[in-house]
Amino acid sequence: MSFLRRPTWFAVALTVAGVLVFTRLGVWQLDRAAEKDELLRRYAAAAEAPVEDFPGVAAAPPAERYPRIALSGAYLPGHRYVLDDQTRAGQAGVHVYVPFLPDGDNHAVLVDLGFLPREAGAQPRLPPVPEAHTTVRGLYVPPPGVGVRLGGDRLPEQKGADKSVVYIDLGEIAADLHHSLYPRVLLLDADPATIYARDWTPAVMPPARHRAYAFQWFTFAAAAVVIFVLLHRKRRRPQNGNP
Repeated sequence: MSFLRRPTWFAVALTVAGVLVFTRLGVWQLDRAAEKDELLRRYAAAAEAPVEDFPGVAAAPPAERYPRIALSGAYLPGHRYVLDDQTRAGQAGVHVYVPFLPDGDNHAVLVDLGFLPREAGAQPRLPPVPEAHTTVRGLYVPPPGVGVRLGGDRLPEQKGADKSVVYIDLGEIAADLHHSLYPRVLLLDADPATIYARDWTPAVMPPARHRAYAFQWFTFAAAAVVIFVLLHRKRRRPQNGNP
């Protein structure tokens, strides 16, 4: 004989829906943990990789890794894109992007010069961009991801050399520059002579935290089943003659 009372269809549907939703959220968190593991692995591998020939990876970079490249050329004058609302080691600041034109090329590469902290809540003073011919080295990576994108393209509304952005959209920046851009950005190698901080460890939620959230969601799924069983368990009737 079954130890459960016949449940209502609503109770069954609610329990099944809860288990499916909680399980799906747990699997999603495990997938996110795997993505972060892969992202950290790519950065770690790139830090030890030799310099590659840029033309071989420029237009069609390998999706599974981040090449280390060296470029000779010059920065395009009069254009700096200041990515606002950035943090490093708990400090608020900005990342500064400048287009760089390699020798003999008609496509520019957007270069991340690094992080500058805010001073007393004000925008940091930006040092001048080198005008002379130079060689830059760093990691060739996808542009930073966009979370919730609000509003349209504000670049055409801004005047002057320095323009503030809240996300890096290569298409919009290329339109503002009136110049074609390659599909990735260059993260410059660390340089003790610059005031920019260049710690390129991704500022992402660690994989262990995603796994902890996954365990939490799977626990909710198990709890939904336990609650269903407890609510529909048949109670034992007392035997005749017993008080």
